Order: sequence, then C-alpha cells, then structure tokens
Amino acid sequence: MRIAVIDLGTNTFHLLIAETNGEQFEILYKTNVPVKLGEGRINENIIIPAAFERGINTLKDFNQTIISYKVDEVKATATSAVRSAENGKDFVKAAKEVAGIEIETITGDEEAKLIYEGVKLSGAIQEKCLIMDIGGGSVEFILCDVEKLIWKKSYNIGAARLMQQFFKSDPISDEDKNEILNHIQNQLSDLFEICETHQPQKLIGSAGAFETFAELIIQRKTLNIDIKTAKTYEFDFDDYIDTTINLINATHDERMKMPGMIPLRVDMIVIAALITNYVMGRLKLNKLALSTYDLKMGVLANLMIH
Repeated sequence: MRIAVIDLGTNTFHLLIAETNGEQFEILYKTNVPVKLGEGRINENIIIPAAFERGINTLKDFNQTIISYKVDEVKATATSAVRSAENGKDFVKAAKEVAGIEIETITGDEEAKLIYEGVKLSGAIQEKCLIMDIGGGSVEFILCDVEKLIWKKSYNIGAARLMQQFFKSDPISDEDKNEILNHIQNQLSDLFEICETHQPQKLIGSAGAFETFAELIIQRKTLNIDIKTAKTYEFDFDDYIDTTINLINATHDERMKMPGMIPLRVDMIVIAALITNYVMGRLKLNKLALSTYDLKMGVLANLMIH
C-alpha cells in the first residue's frame, strides 16, 4: 500500500511517500519546503496572507506529486501554527478546496504522542529518555523508556514564537538571552518536576534543529556520516556544546556562512540552542542523541498498524 504523509509544521511543510507491507516500509519520496507559516505574526495568532499563499501553493505541488506516485492513502496533519491561528480553519478549508488536501489539525498532546511513535521507530530509545522536538510554534517533551511513554506535554515556546517576541539583537544580547531563559524557566516548571521524579538519562532531539546541530558538527569535523540517510546520531557532548556556544555568539551573517547551515534555521537555531542547553543544564544531562525520525514517521507507523 502506498501512503503519503504530510506534516504541516510552523516553519516547514514535509511530504513523505512510502510503500508499506505489513510492518515493513520503504520510503519512495521525501521533501520539505520552508513555508514559514508562522512568519510575522505568530504571537498574534494570525497566518499572514503571504504565508497563507505559500502554504496553499506548496500543498498544490505536494498534491501533484502524490497523484504522480499513485498513492492509496493521504494523511495530512497540521500543528501549532494552524492550531493556534484565528484563520487556521480558513487555511484548512482552502487546502481542501484549492489544493485537494484534507488536513487534520492535531492537539499538542496528539503531536507529542506521534513524535514518540516516530522516535521509537528509529531505535533511538535505549534507556530512560527525554525526547524533545523544537518546532516553530511549539516544543514537545516526552518522557519515556524502552517499554512505554511515561509523560508528555506540548508547550507554546517554539523557535518562531520566541524569536519574534525576544530576539531583537545581532549577535543576541545578554538581555535578550535572559528574557528567553526566564520565559522558558517559567513555562517548563512542571517538566523539571516530573524529570526530578523520573531522572531521564539522556536527551533525544527529534529531527529539525537537532539535524542542523549534527550537520554543523559533521561538516566541521569532516565525518563520513549522511544525516539524510541515518536514523540516529549520537552527539559527542563537547562537540555539541562548542557548536552551540559558537552559534549563540555568532552574528546572523557568520551563522549563514557555517557549512551545514540551512537558511530557514539561521536565526531560529540560536533559540533552539538556548532552550536545549538550558534543559540539559537543569536536568544535568550530558548524553544527547538525534532521531531523524519524527512526527511524520509516527504518523506512518500508526497507519501501518491500522
């Protein structure tokens, strides 16, 4: 059976087409487009007209690809930007009428569960872990072990939100940094409480920004690893810390020039680094891994079971 999964993120729209056979699957096609649906006014809960149009045009293109691959089933999920936007329902309606794509808008809780399913499929969960997925609109945290999901929550502290609210300097000033960290600290108090009880041993970053961290390290150290085909990647903690400190201290232009950087993440990666370093520091974690499998693989995993 041929399945297409569309993940409409706040920054990026993803399309994945897979041939499935029972619990086996082969990925036939994969692409992502930096739609930037949260551009400009995400904190006012509005999808601005230019972003709205980019989103619908991207879905039209996705639909053409889906048709050409003769797909049997299409599952499109929308997350934080569409979920929280006043005109999110208009976007869902336009997607169906103009692009022929039926979208399901999922809750933060459902999003966290699907991220967990995706990461589980990658084989990254070997011990008690905290999974973290940094989106443009929200950040999901999932506490789990090899057997089960223990706790999950979605927070509205995505990189696009925090960037528009707090990131006003280049390179980022101590003042901006402190505002971001204070905000995160206030938002995540229940996360730190639950982790105090369960003591995760490792942080697993789900795709997105963590792929960029890995790519920057791979390029700098000329490692023979292709993130596009890898399911997981284990970070050397010192390499990770060096890389993130460089990112935080660099100007926009300096980050642009770093081998392995993608334009979409040039500024948001600073927010991602600050959040990740803060969480790892608070939880005294020094083990970090990347799972390239994320929400869309979770959707695929669910469709294969049913």
